[in-house]
Amino acid sequence: MLDQINIDYFILLTALLLIIGVLTTKFSTRLGVPALVLFLMVGMIMGSDGLGLIHFENAKLTQLIGLFALIVILFEGGLQTKWSSVKPVLTPSLSLATIGVLLTTIVVAVAAKLIFNVSWLEGLLFGAIVGSTDAAAIFAVLKGQNIKDKLGSTLEAESGTNDPMAMFLTLSLIELMTADNPSYFLLIGSFIWQMGMGLVLGYLFGRIASVAINKINLDSSGLYPIFALAFALLTYSLTDLFGASGLLAVYIAALVIGNRDLTYRHSIFRFNEGFAWMMQILMFIILGLLVFPAQFLNVDIIFKGLLLSIILIFIARPVSVFLSTLRMGFDIKEKVFLSWAGLKGAVPIVLATFPMTMGLENSQLFFNVVFFVVLTSALIQGSTISVIAEKLGLNGPKKVEAPHTLELVSIGKANAEMIEFVVGEQAAYLNQPLKEITLPKDSLISAIIRKGDLITPYGDTKIKEDDILYILVSKQRIRELKDLLNSTKVPLQSSE
Repeated sequence: MLDQINIDYFILLTALLLIIGVLTTKFSTRLGVPALVLFLMVGMIMGSDGLGLIHFENAKLTQLIGLFALIVILFEGGLQTKWSSVKPVLTPSLSLATIGVLLTTIVVAVAAKLIFNVSWLEGLLFGAIVGSTDAAAIFAVLKGQNIKDKLGSTLEAESGTNDPMAMFLTLSLIELMTADNPSYFLLIGSFIWQMGMGLVLGYLFGRIASVAINKINLDSSGLYPIFALAFALLTYSLTDLFGASGLLAVYIAALVIGNRDLTYRHSIFRFNEGFAWMMQILMFIILGLLVFPAQFLNVDIIFKGLLLSIILIFIARPVSVFLSTLRMGFDIKEKVFLSWAGLKGAVPIVLATFPMTMGLENSQLFFNVVFFVVLTSALIQGSTISVIAEKLGLNGPKKVEAPHTLELVSIGKANAEMIEFVVGEQAAYLNQPLKEITLPKDSLISAIIRKGDLITPYGDTKIKEDDILYILVSKQRIRELKDLLNSTKVPLQSSE
């Protein structure tokens, strides 16, 4: 009976935490505070130093859940990232993800050495843990914002690819601190192998997953999203077994999958978006549970943690951005914005659990200070990103979001797909009536969404900018249709 009560209690708490987590996203939008801050606070309130409903201090389990959540979040972020947007900013993004993280680590190391009177290796470990921008925080904060595509794409690509660098530096420094005879040359070789093989295996698994999703006809449409997610987990685990960066491989695989034509594309995207939100809620709440406010809410930790946060936000991040993006086409205002948008989130807190599980000296200090730095970064930077972008004049045109409610036909066993397309301002067929636009054979415009309203298409209906077209097309004609829709030089011509 007691065991049954404990099980029911656990299920009840899980349900309550998820409900509270979902509701807090609504409040976060109204308050202008990143949702991750509220998730962390929910965990802290529920924990031992709060209401005492949940006593949790298992750093190893937190690490496991955190890594699993990061895989899901990176996979979802990669799926949503358009290669056409990332390609122009690939060089600065990778520079920020590698050189930028290294520069941030060095600057923070000097500050940590002076502020906390730790060894140089411990100072570098501080820097490595907080050196990367957080994918979960960046994806969540930028979603729905009309920041210039160039800047948004740079931040998303950086946050998706810099976690492996931070993890490599963190684990390497822990190895240097614990090994009897550490080899610096082996670490350099390990870095090249991890990043190189992470890219290669990520691309390979992405191609395999894309072909498998399209070629295998499953009995239920609900299996396709699970199938895609399974490939994300497979990519991470097998890449990690090869000694390469599993997180990098997952992001690259998702980037490949998300930019290919997929059966049940929107179903896969929506499922992973919802699952990523669930994992983000659970991850941040559990990280909040692991924190004991009484340990870090004291004058010494607050003062020193705030000082380190100020140095990280106003010195380390700007230095890394300005130096790692030299001669890469960014003006001063854009560099200032990139500096300010270096949000910290789950990754630093998860990385801070590694010293704890390894039993390093000062590991609790590491965790408490890192948690405080993340909290201040999210509160100060996360809540003001849109304001800073507006003040610097870096807002782009308002983004048109497709509602994804008309995926009527996307069946693996059928010979048809419902294609969704947003009409751009340069479309050759802009303002033309439908009767003058000849689409490929076996194609039909089934519906038009215009400013949130459903428009029934007739022959005299004219195509307007930002219209969302839903076109029923045979699978053999999908590529031909997309080539015509993306044409901006000449009006659409008959393909027959």
